[in-house]
Amino acid sequence: METQIFLLKDKIDNGILRLTLNNSKHQNTLSDAMMKSLKKELSDVAINESIRVVILAANGPIFCAGHDLKEITEARNNEDLGYAYFEKLFNTCSELMQLIVNNPKPIIAEVNGIATAAGCQLVASCDLAYCF
Repeated sequence: METQIFLLKDKIDNGILRLTLNNSKHQNTLSDAMMKSLKKELSDVAINESIRVVILAANGPIFCAGHDLKEITEARNNEDLGYAYFEKLFNTCSELMQLIVNNPKPIIAEVNGIATAAGCQLVASCDLAYCF
């Protein structure tokens, strides 16, 4: 079984890092795995002196459709009806958005498709959005 890589990392010349959401089959949703990957990379970027700017892009026709509704629906089956999951989900999402807003490196959203719900929040948290 092949392991899915949710976030591609490509360092370009002159200190540019390109992070590409890579789960187009699921509309590049902000799943637990995607948010964890983004948080790790953005935390590393903040202290990496060789990185001067980050481009946040996505593969496929949808930039990001927001939170993963399949994970949310599954969590509702928990004994607490998903309360603990939702608290963790929204804390993780808030931490991710704050990592973007407070990052010492400029983060540019390269939006080549639809961005809805938390995906729109992801774009809005960036320093600049370039849409085409």
